[in-house]
Amino acid sequence: MQNDEICLRREGTAEGYLGVDIKTINGQIHLTQSGLSNRIISALGLNKYSNSCQTPAEAAPLPKDVDGEAASGTINYASVVGMLLYLSGHSRPDLSFAVHQCARYTFAPTRRHEQALLRIGHYLKGTLDKGLILNPSPELHLDCYPDADFAGLWKHEDSNDPHCVRSRTGFVITLAHCPVIWASKMQTEIALSTMEAEYIALSTACRDLFPIMDKLVEITAILNIPFTPGSNMHVRIHEDNAGTLILGKLEPRRMTPRSKHYAVKYHWFREQLLPRNIELVKIATQDQLGDIFTKGLGGVAFKRVRKQLMGW
Repeated sequence: MQNDEICLRREGTAEGYLGVDIKTINGQIHLTQSGLSNRIISALGLNKYSNSCQTPAEAAPLPKDVDGEAASGTINYASVVGMLLYLSGHSRPDLSFAVHQCARYTFAPTRRHEQALLRIGHYLKGTLDKGLILNPSPELHLDCYPDADFAGLWKHEDSNDPHCVRSRTGFVITLAHCPVIWASKMQTEIALSTMEAEYIALSTACRDLFPIMDKLVEITAILNIPFTPGSNMHVRIHEDNAGTLILGKLEPRRMTPRSKHYAVKYHWFREQLLPRNIELVKIATQDQLGDIFTKGLGGVAFKRVRKQLMGW
């Protein structure tokens, strides 16, 4: 472009965007996708059922179920998973873990996987009008909550299958206390300890965090918004694993010969920490928002984290 200026036109208050309904109520922004939620419930054949679940996933992880009975075929498994992925990625982070579990078996689902999908549907039916409630803070804090579940499928899958010892990464990044990016995914490498799994999760989350930081600096400079991560220490990574906190602190250096196997992630993170002036802070496990993305939580714990994350 020859001209650096772009003409913008104000067209009123946003009411929707790419299938997401937007409402402002008492200063809070409510993001919902009731239309898509109803389509999912219909696709699962749950319209005539009134019962619902308190949580979208069981506490035990969902395994491959190699010897399980094939899915009934009455549900278009792949189609429902696709809709759920869109829903969980835009207004329902509380579904992310449960949906990603089911998405892993789209190629050959069994009855057990089908039942897991139906459980999500029952949970969705009981929370049909719910979504993401954004209540922005006046201060532009950027916070990251990374977490990991170390070898969560161990004892639930064939011990000869290397996938049974893979850990899961979960994280959420918030801006002014509003969730902007979240994810639940299996780690692509096998962690040798809980601390290594946590460090992999930390590294993964930072690869999404740093571009947001750079873009925020650019935007706030253009709009003259008082946000300078480098000087005000408004960028924080909340970690509940003591070993990761000790290893991640800048001084004194903690790398030892026994830590060599994750030296690359260690040094990459430390190189980013100092020039970007990011604060690595300890958080209690019960306040770790990333926990909801790594495992199936019980009703009380799930609702507590959901309230902190989504506002209801």
